[in-house]
Amino acid sequence: MAAEEHGQTAGEYIIHHLTHLQTHKPASLVDFTVFNFDSMFWSISLGVIGCLVMWLAARKATSGVPGRFQAAVEFLIEYVDAQAKGIVHNANSRKMVGPLALTVFVWIVLLNAMDLLPVDLLPWIWQHIYGATGHDPEHAYLRVVPTADLSITMGLSLGVLIVCLFYNVKIKGVGGWAHELVTAPFGTSKNPVAALLLGVVNLAMQLVEFVAKTVSHGMRLFGNMYAGELLFLLIALLGGAFTLSVTGFVLAALHIFSGFVWAVFHILIILLQAFVFMMLTLVYVGQAHDSH
Repeated sequence: MAAEEHGQTAGEYIIHHLTHLQTHKPASLVDFTVFNFDSMFWSISLGVIGCLVMWLAARKATSGVPGRFQAAVEFLIEYVDAQAKGIVHNANSRKMVGPLALTVFVWIVLLNAMDLLPVDLLPWIWQHIYGATGHDPEHAYLRVVPTADLSITMGLSLGVLIVCLFYNVKIKGVGGWAHELVTAPFGTSKNPVAALLLGVVNLAMQLVEFVAKTVSHGMRLFGNMYAGELLFLLIALLGGAFTLSVTGFVLAALHIFSGFVWAVFHILIILLQAFVFMMLTLVYVGQAHDSH
């Protein structure tokens, strides 16, 4: 699926790689009738793999001297648990919040790590499978980085929002949370008219806060991973420009060097973005436990 093999321009090559395997083209910027099958497939598959790896670690755990794999998993669990204890002070809540944070971190690391695969590898395989079933291989679209899909990252952030709403009700009660919605952050007044106005303003501020946190939570992860995916595509184009000339060899060398450097740096981004998403999840859930 290299650019020159199909006579694609650089723009067509990038557009092809950024097109999802989906039910149909979105009719607008937000179209809830569209399902991106590739993002769903990789998200579910990697989620199952992550659960299987953690299950195997728990199954093979010993009380003696741990192996490298067990030591790494224990370190990760203890680290996430320490972060949860520092943010969510309710010990009963941490029984769910701790494993949730660990799941979020491991899952997002796996989703992000798909960006380290050669950009043409899985699309090339899918192209041949798609063509073998009688379809036009030119329309064999496949994106393999689920976190570069806004619907996936916003789905994750909406899941965190639901957890926060659950703990708001569980910890404060329906009445207590409703009272907080209309009294924080500006308080209330004994004057009925002023109390009503303050209640409306407070409620509006609370709704804006929930929306802003949810949108920024998902957009931050999406933006970083989308930019990383796009940069890998641009680096791949350097290799596609190889010819038997001095300029061609220079471009090929630049392709290898820049690809290696960006891949090494991207490992940090993969881990950092998963860590940030996990920490914000803990912070938002911790805020749901606080009373204003």
